[in-house]
Amino acid sequence: MIVAIDGPAGAGKSTVARAAAQALGFTYLDTGAMYRCVALARLRDSESDPATLEIVLAGNVMLGGEDVSDEIRSPAVTELASEVAAESQVRAAMAARQQQMLASGDWVAEGRDIGTVIAPHAELKIFLTADPAERARRRAEQTGRPVSDVLAEQQERDRRDGERDLSPLLAAADAVQLDTTTLSADDVIAEIVQLAARRSDGDSQ
Repeated sequence: MIVAIDGPAGAGKSTVARAAAQALGFTYLDTGAMYRCVALARLRDSESDPATLEIVLAGNVMLGGEDVSDEIRSPAVTELASEVAAESQVRAAMAARQQQMLASGDWVAEGRDIGTVIAPHAELKIFLTADPAERARRRAEQTGRPVSDVLAEQQERDRRDGERDLSPLLAAADAVQLDTTTLSADDVIAEIVQLAARRSDGDSQ
């Protein structure tokens, strides 16, 4: 079974997906971390080939055998990640890896195109949203940066993700949309776990 969780930055995807995977006994896949690894590799070497990067997601994020879990969350990597994610070569390389990983087993996968491109056959698709100001506040709280700076960067990233030609950010037609603005993470996790249980029992509602 695949639970696909998509949505914009700051909607709570990572926190919710990781916890939901643990509650369900599924494997968690953070596709955004893969694009961040590509961005970090690009910053280090402008000629890096995304198809040959050794990326391992196993608790910590490993790039070429190095733990880059913290480094990929830097502002520079965050800004570049959405740019490289719009490149056809990068998307093709990452999509192939992600689809190979999701081909077997039970997964909670989060990103921006899981339900529409990577796993359109997913048994459960969730699209998380939240008020832009709340999304910026959450991200600022995580990073310790000014909310105004995060909001400005977030708006640019939303624009870039929504307007790109390849796999733009949008909700799948059959996705369950959850607005997390006034919900706690525990509330959202519980809802997703309940939905997944119903889907596994054959209830499509």
